[in-house]
Amino acid sequence: MYSVCTGKLVYVQVSKLVYVQENVPENLEIKKKVFQQLDELASEKTILASSTSCLVPSKFTAGLKHSSQCIVAHPINPPYYVPLVELMPAPYTSADVIQRAKAIHIECGQQPVVFRKEIEGFGINRLQYALLNECLRLVQDDVMSVEDIDKVMSYGLGHRYAFMGPLQTALLNAEGLPNYCDRYGETIVRVSETYGPTPTWKADDPVIQEVQRQFDAVGLGVDQLPARRAWRDENLARLAKLKQE
Repeated sequence: MYSVCTGKLVYVQVSKLVYVQENVPENLEIKKKVFQQLDELASEKTILASSTSCLVPSKFTAGLKHSSQCIVAHPINPPYYVPLVELMPAPYTSADVIQRAKAIHIECGQQPVVFRKEIEGFGINRLQYALLNECLRLVQDDVMSVEDIDKVMSYGLGHRYAFMGPLQTALLNAEGLPNYCDRYGETIVRVSETYGPTPTWKADDPVIQEVQRQFDAVGLGVDQLPARRAWRDENLARLAKLKQE
């Protein structure tokens, strides 16, 4: 087992642990094998959690002896500055395991959200993919530059979403949600119906190549990404401190 604290491999008895977090690659067959191994080692009190970002837990925990103790606990990158954790139970996960997993993450300073049932992609990726798909459509249709599309979020929506979600944002933009619908409902439907098909998201797709070309042109090529990640983390740390205050 790898220790984040020491950066070394350590050997522990899984049966003595109250919580195990699996972090193997996003590969269904690998996760099945790992959970089968953990299932043989776990005690009746061990929570077996997966960091998967899209796979629902029943796909790799069904039929295990300790299946009721299995759950998804999806942290958001980078987890040391972004506190959200998505907790998704399988249909057979016990309510006690859900509550204990939630309590553990709260104790660690995280902000867990609990799903009532399984859904592919969970919450953050379903919302993120909707945004990314529309970003590609705007580039593909030559509506906006990549730089300006990102500004829409970083200088617009992102300012509000850093402190409140889209539903509360809508609530505060009107006198309650029914009033918001009266004001903007028809517009939302009309604009939504103009969305095109889902992009392919293949590396050789011309729109992907165009997005990368625009990033390269402003100094965000592959070689510059480590420095940009450091800049991102510094700003996320400052935001995290501000939100704590």
